[in-house]
Amino acid sequence: MSKTLFQRIIDREIPARIEHEDDRCIALHDIHPQAPVHLLVIPKKPIPRLQAAASDDQALLGHLLLTAAALAEKLKLSKGFRIVINNGPDGGESVPHLHVHLLGGRSLQWPPG
Repeated sequence: MSKTLFQRIIDREIPARIEHEDDRCIALHDIHPQAPVHLLVIPKKPIPRLQAAASDDQALLGHLLLTAAALAEKLKLSKGFRIVINNGPDGGESVPHLHVHLLGGRSLQWPPG
């Protein structure tokens, strides 16, 4: 199986604007931002999508959300932010490597589209 785009970024084969990194995840700025702040919080463990996560991934999934919340605080998104996880083609998944979108910095409308 070939590496996903995100695995290649994690392995430093492709450059990215990294906002945060720890032993379990990396957070980077989206190259096609949909809001003034648009980060991707990506687990270093290659999980194709949320639906493919196992029960032993529970702590990692929680870590991704808590990391996104900490980044929202760091980036002063005190008026609010949105967390999005796309799953499958109809859910908007474009890279088969689970990731959390952190969007903020403007008023976000509902429904998202």
